[in-house]
Amino acid sequence: MATSPEIRDQQWQFAKSLAELRENKVMLVRVAGKQIALFDTPNGPRACDNRCPHEGYPLSEGDLSKDCQLTCNWHNWKFDLDTGENLYGGDRLRIYPVAVRGDEVWLDITDPPFKVQYAACINNLRDAFDDHEYDRIAREIARLTHIGGEPLDALRHAIEWSWERLEFGWTHAYAGMAVWLQLYDEHPHDREIQLACLTESVAHISFDVLRQKDYPYANDPDGDVGEWDESVFLQAIENEDASRAVACIRGGLGAGLQVRDFEPALTQAALAHYNDFGHSLIYVTKAVALIERLGEQVAEPLLLSLTREILFASREDRIPEFRGYTKALTQWGQLTPDLRDIQPKAAHWRKKGINKALAMTIKCSGADPGLLYQELLQANAVNLLSFDIAQQDKVRVSVSGNVGWLDFTHGLTFANAVRKQCTRYPSLWPQGLLQMACFSGRNAAFTTDDDDLARWRPNDIEQGFKELIAEVIDHGQPEYIISVHWLKTVLAAREECRQLPDEVGVIVFASVNRFIHSRMRRRQVRRTAHKSINFVEKA
Repeated sequence: MATSPEIRDQQWQFAKSLAELRENKVMLVRVAGKQIALFDTPNGPRACDNRCPHEGYPLSEGDLSKDCQLTCNWHNWKFDLDTGENLYGGDRLRIYPVAVRGDEVWLDITDPPFKVQYAACINNLRDAFDDHEYDRIAREIARLTHIGGEPLDALRHAIEWSWERLEFGWTHAYAGMAVWLQLYDEHPHDREIQLACLTESVAHISFDVLRQKDYPYANDPDGDVGEWDESVFLQAIENEDASRAVACIRGGLGAGLQVRDFEPALTQAALAHYNDFGHSLIYVTKAVALIERLGEQVAEPLLLSLTREILFASREDRIPEFRGYTKALTQWGQLTPDLRDIQPKAAHWRKKGINKALAMTIKCSGADPGLLYQELLQANAVNLLSFDIAQQDKVRVSVSGNVGWLDFTHGLTFANAVRKQCTRYPSLWPQGLLQMACFSGRNAAFTTDDDDLARWRPNDIEQGFKELIAEVIDHGQPEYIISVHWLKTVLAAREECRQLPDEVGVIVFASVNRFIHSRMRRRQVRRTAHKSINFVEKA
């Protein structure tokens, strides 16, 4: 039936005759390429998208109550057909205005303005974020992209919604976001991979702040926010003075400083101790990458959250196990040349404990830092390649014996951060290299004599990494902590292999290949019970 110019301009479209709708009670109609469910209700005709916003099942096959409550019979989702409201708090249902013109039912299929659609997407994403609804997070980001919104806004908002809810600052979720974003940029023409990268980023952060309250950042109580002063900031970190450190960052941001202006101090602070088993330095590199990619609007949240992480970081060099680190650092460059002239070889660190690994690093400290780095990286890769998997099954072990795959992978991801940051700030090479030796020494006792290189080596390194990355993207892991370590370790190893000699790159790749394809035990039920009994009885 022809429409008048006035009706066409308003985007009203003929749907069905009123008599036909009353006879059938519910009908599926196709209007301008849309599938619309049309209902005859006591309050008059009503119309909505036929596809349930949950998983797309046809709502025309649902049940409608007398008070216009529509139930999708596949998963029992319920909607108010007058408003589109989801009665269970999930995705909203799109409804269409209906007009009866004589014996005809007409629908207004006009799309809302972009600003309205965008606001709805962000509000719905926030609801999904707060409830950690993984599938819905994916759908809302897909909707944001579908309406022409900026997909990366999902990440910006996730940071906004989370940074003050992280009690101890940065977690693997933010670090993972930086790496997922790297993969996102590497696949500009693959919508599925890009959506997977964004969904994993947002959902991991959502999980980390689930049911967490706000932990606000206070300024220095002794004064107003002043100018950025690197020495004041570093002393505040050393003193664990959170308010002064936060005031320094805010003062620098207020003066217009960019993330690269803070990078030298953050790198120095991260390496001032063997911080948090190397996490702090890794997080510095990821913060820089995220802020430069997402823009200055995320600078304050990410920098303050990173500052909090460094403040709260455990200082491993102060426990007996790693106490030799400080002494070794004072010896760097102080020994006579004949006591530090050994040419570094990865084999020098094989099976050596922490103190011997530190001593060997000092003996090699006369070598070029890049060469020493390369051999220490290889030593850590050999450890990963020869990790004794049987350690996972032991019940009666000491606290220091709680060693697993992730202890070994950190040796590679930390090495990646050391190369980046110490190349930029060469005066920090001694700290970076000695802390790499700490990784090697700590893990050496939990390795076997056989590294099984032949089984895990690649035919082609680049092709091997392509295959590993495909597995990482579709990882199937139920725990974010595992998938994010897959992600960070594979991408860090790929970066290192691209600038390493092939003979070293083969070992690094093989170690990561073994990690990805080996059994990983996460929950130590018997071990936890054993330790708890012992601890309580000896208290």
